[in-house]
Parts: sequence; C-alpha cells; structure tokens
Amino acid sequence: MSPDILITIAYGFIVGISLGLTGGGGSIFAIPLLIYGLHLDMVQAVPVSLIAVAMTAAIGSYFSWRAGLLLWQPISMFASGGVIGAPIGLYFSRYFSQQTLLAGFAVLAVSVGLIMWRKSITKPSESSVIRAMPARDDKEPICKLSPDGKLSFTTPCAIILMISGLLTGILSGLFGVGGGFLIVPILMMVINLGIHRAVGASLMIITLIGLSGSISTIIKMEFDLYIMVPFIIGSFSGMLFGRRIASNIAGPVLQRVFASAILLTGVTMIFATMMG
Repeated sequence: MSPDILITIAYGFIVGISLGLTGGGGSIFAIPLLIYGLHLDMVQAVPVSLIAVAMTAAIGSYFSWRAGLLLWQPISMFASGGVIGAPIGLYFSRYFSQQTLLAGFAVLAVSVGLIMWRKSITKPSESSVIRAMPARDDKEPICKLSPDGKLSFTTPCAIILMISGLLTGILSGLFGVGGGFLIVPILMMVINLGIHRAVGASLMIITLIGLSGSISTIIKMEFDLYIMVPFIIGSFSGMLFGRRIASNIAGPVLQRVFASAILLTGVTMIFATMMG
C-alpha cells in the first residue's frame, strides 16, 4: 500500500473519529484535510466531503436505528428540505471563487469552534455532542411529540423543519459540511427531543442531505476514486473506533480539544486566504 493511500486513510480516520466522538460536528475537518492535506481545490473537495461524511454518518444512523432511537417523521420533514437545499448549494458554489469559499468556510469553522468551547463551559454535562445553542425548557416546543413517538403535523412545525433543512442543505452543498452542529440543536429546540434521539436523527439527516447534494457527481463520476475510496475507508474505521471509545472519554475536556482544533483550523485558513 503506497504512502499516499495510507495518508488519505489517516485523514479519513480523523474525520470519522470526530464524527463518532462528537455526534455530527467532526465533518468540518474534512474540507481542510482534503484541500491542504491532499491538495484538492474547493470544487473537488466538496463532493468528496459530502459523500464520505454521508456514508460515514450512515453507520452511526444504523446503530441509532438498531437502538430504536430514530423518529422518522421529523427526519423525513427535515431531510426533505435538506435534499432540496444541498444541490442548490452545490450548484451555486461554482459561481464563487476559491478564495471566497475558503474564507466563508474559515468563518464557519471559527464560529463552530467558539460555539463548542462555550458549550463545554456552560453545559459540561451535554458537551459530548455538539450543540449550537441550549434547548429551552421554559418554552412549549413548536412541534409536539406524542408519547407514542408520533409528530403532530401542524403548519408551523412543518414550515420550521423544512426551512431549517433547506438552510442546512444549502450550507452542506456550499461548504461540504454535514451540518450536525445545526441539526441537533434545532431538533432539540423545535421538538424537544432528547440528546440521543436528536443525534441519531442528525446522522440520518446528514446521510440523506450529503447523498442528495452529491448525486450528480456520483452519476458523472466527478471525483477522484483514488482519493474517495481510501478516505471513506478511513472514515468508516474512525467512526467505529470513535463510537467504541466515546462513552469513556467524551466530555468537556474532549469538547475543548475539538473546539481548539477547529478554531486553529479556521484561523489558519483565514490567514492563508488573506495571504493568498
């Protein structure tokens, strides 16, 4: 096995273990690793990131399904908006320059890193999973979930879930991120889902959005299989390893380590973009 393949597998492993440990936020490492580590440009990196993250998230969502944690009604409503949004984001990404996309991604990375750091301090008991904002227990959720797990299909509920999915999908298509750092808190706030159900739903939504955003590139084979395959193999291995050890080491300290790594990545990309 050539050193280049081993390096690609190692980079995929980093993305996979991040997804396994954080429950959906580690995909933000994929783009910097593909661009700066494997020397792809943004247009090439986004489809690879979307496909790899989607397929890796599918593993996590399978385990959530086996555990009976998936609620298909909110997943289908959220994902329907995301499935529409991801191809839109991917399409319009071609109209932005490489520098603009990198700058936008860098700002996103810094924002996510700051959010993770804040959560590790203000809500340490919940810091094993990325959440962009705390769930509000003092407000009635927009979507009401019955004791048997069925969602009440009210108009506000449908609108908020589909719009949230649309925006998440556009973001995924533009920057090649999974969007778990947005999906999890939205589901917890809008439906008042527990953290484990929200993470399981998030992984399934990431799978559907990622595949929808990259379906045209899959059909046209607009990616490098020599990078795609080992990157996915590494991501799969990392996801399985991350899930195995998550219950033992996930917590505020781990969250701060990830937050620091994402912040450093974002700041480095900002300076690289300015210097470029």
